[in-house]
Amino acid sequence: MGRGEGSKGKTAGRGTKGQKARYQVKVGFEGGQMPLHMRTPKLRGFKNPFRVEYQVVNLEKLGELYPQGGEVTVGDLVAKGAVRKNEKVKVLGQGDLSVALTVAVDKVSGSAEEKIVAAGGTVSK
Repeated sequence: MGRGEGSKGKTAGRGTKGQKARYQVKVGFEGGQMPLHMRTPKLRGFKNPFRVEYQVVNLEKLGELYPQGGEVTVGDLVAKGAVRKNEKVKVLGQGDLSVALTVAVDKVSGSAEEKIVAAGGTVSK
């Protein structure tokens, strides 16, 4: 409360009586109605802190990037702008491959490995 009349004394600008004059209403108080933070559903499940996210490159993209074949490494893919640096890379088997590639990335799907070997290439793990 205030101190004197000049410094908004007595009721200190709160008017007279009532809930707002006596004390502040809690933040989020909705007048007895169930508050929004209690009406919304709880966040269920959990986030796995050990989950590993891979950047995906499909075989059709590798065919475009390496038309003559050759060795595929994460560094080469970063240099060609296919993936971001400092992240793991996984090759997936979408599309067809007609050139022999030597693939050395973090992970390769089963179907991609079959197609790479069928085209005369190799996969190193």
